[in-house]
This record gives sequence, C-alpha cells and structure tokens, in this order.
Amino acid sequence: MSEFGHSPGRVAAVLRRGCARAVAVRTRGGAEIRTGSRRFGTGGCVGESMTWVQALVLGLVQGLTEFLPISSSAHLRITSAVFFGDDAGASFTAVTQLGTEAAVLVYFAKDIWRILVAWCTTMWSKMAAPQRVSVPVSERATTRLPVLTEDGRFSFGPDPDVQRELDYRIGWYVIIATVPIGVLGLLLKDQIRTGARNLWLVSIMLIVFALVIAAAEYYSGKAYGRRRRPIELLTTRDGLIMGLAQCLALIPGVSRSGATSSAGLFCGLTREASVRFSFLLAIPAVLASGLFSLPDAFEPAGEGLNASGPQLLVATIVSFAVGYASVAWLLKFVARHSLDWFVGYRILLGLTVMVLLTTGVVSAT
Repeated sequence: MSEFGHSPGRVAAVLRRGCARAVAVRTRGGAEIRTGSRRFGTGGCVGESMTWVQALVLGLVQGLTEFLPISSSAHLRITSAVFFGDDAGASFTAVTQLGTEAAVLVYFAKDIWRILVAWCTTMWSKMAAPQRVSVPVSERATTRLPVLTEDGRFSFGPDPDVQRELDYRIGWYVIIATVPIGVLGLLLKDQIRTGARNLWLVSIMLIVFALVIAAAEYYSGKAYGRRRRPIELLTTRDGLIMGLAQCLALIPGVSRSGATSSAGLFCGLTREASVRFSFLLAIPAVLASGLFSLPDAFEPAGEGLNASGPQLLVATIVSFAVGYASVAWLLKFVARHSLDWFVGYRILLGLTVMVLLTTGVVSAT
C-alpha cells in the first residue's frame, strides 16, 4: 500500500483512465504529486510533459503544413493523438504558428515594408491634404509585388505612383479583412480550445473543405477562365469575402490558406493572387493569436501535452525554418498547378482518421 492509501497498481490504473478520476489521489496539505510525467495538484491534472522529440516533430509538422491547404492545426491534432496519445493543445499550435508567420514576414519583408510605408504616408497625405485625388489603378499589370507569370518568371511594375496606391489599398484590405476573425476569435476562444478539437469534427472538415477547394478550382476555371484578375485588381469586396472565409480556419481541419484561397478563386482572382493575399491576410491574425496564447502555453491548464519554454522556442524555430522553405515552394507550385493536388490527400487523411476513431485506435477527444 502506498502512503496515500492506495496500492501502486490502483494508482497506475487511475492514472491511465484519466485526470478526472485521478483527482481522488491527493497529497497531505494540497502538495503536488508526480507520477510518471503527468502532474497533479489540488486543482487536478495539469497535463503531461512534452518530450523533446515530440516538440521537434510537432514543430516540423507545423512548418510543413501551415501554408499548404491541408490544415496545420488538424495535422498537429492528428499527429499528437496518433503518435503521442494526447493533444498538444490549441495554445501550442498558436504559439508555433508565430514561427511560420515569422517566415512569411522574412519572405515578404520588402513587400510588407512597402505596404506599411505606402499606407502610413498616404494616410498622412490624405489627412494633410484631403483635396488630393488618389492615383487611379489601371488594368495593366503595374504591381511590383513579385507575381509569377505562367512561364515561371516574375513580373514587376514600373509606375511608382500606381504601386504606392496599390500598396495603400492592400494595406486597407488586410485591416478590413482581419476584423471578422479578430471578433470571432475572442468570442469563441473557449470553444476553439475544447470542442472544436474533436477529431470527428477535424476529419469531417478535412473532407468537406477538400470538396470546397475542388469546387473553387472548377468554378474559377468555368466562370472566369482567362478573365481572372491579378492582385493589382483586388477590390474591397474580395478582401472582405476572403476575411470572412478566414474565420472558418478557427476550426481545425479547414485550413486558413485553403479557405481564403478558395474564396479568392470564387471571387475571380488568379490562383497566385489568391494565395499571395492569403499569406498577407494571415499575418495580423496569426501574430495576434500567438501572442494572446503565450500565457496559456507557458502555464497550461487541463489535460494535454505541456511544453516547456525551451521546447516551445525550439519548436517555433523549427517551424520557421521549414515554413520558409514551404512558402517558396508553394508559390512556385501554384503558378503551374491547381490546388486540386491537395484535395485527394485531404479526403484520404480524413477517411483514415475516421477509421482510426471507429476502431478505437485513437480517441476523439
């Protein structure tokens, strides 16, 4: 018998059945006990310590999948459940996304800086001289954003005035399109961290949005064909619709890039324009989510894999390095191929998870 009045075998069985039943095991005076890597206190289970291998693997998965239309949050959830027997949690996902967004900031550094300068200087000039008329954006390709052409070469625009106006408008579109996900993210933060991570929901969303991506590619080709618009002709309506689509990414399995890129295709944008604006659109939302989740990631509550500060840092660095390579690869890929290549993979993964859930190999929660 142990000093707590239970046999070692009984304690081990309770631990295996989960935190809810293990709270009956307490120390005198409310002190914390440790059994294996799962920690207990008067508040119950506060999770299982993440190993370095788990942190590295999950950082790698985050970097590989963040920018592909296959849902990085779904892959982190599935990888954690299948290989590690627990959930890394929404906070871990949000923090490691800081690494992949840092990769976007570095990759698009010149574009982002130019957009910020154009937005700030134009806003100042409009306030200082409200009678000034904006430079109209012509329909010819004038943007200096590195847009890939069909033959794989980059197209740059020669007109600095038109470029400045375009950058100013894109800055506003990103701001406007970020508002919906900011509001919903705050309102639904508890559901995002709990019920939305159910693997049944994740697997269903993988399949459903595979069909949405396929429909977007089909509709874009049939309805617009060669009339699809480049990023120079992005409108407020396009930005708002893509911003609303980004809200769906709060559900693991949807994919932020998949939802926003599909929305862009439905709006009549080229695939390259949809993907590029999708990357720019994700920056404020993901950075805000990651910074907001930092306290929860360092002081986790509830069950799941709990990473230490150094493990979070290493996982984020790994996601940055791999994510940078993923950005470069995807932009070149979408210039020559459709997003349909990812549809089959999403359906296969969703069905596989359903089989694992049905057979009891993994738990939905």
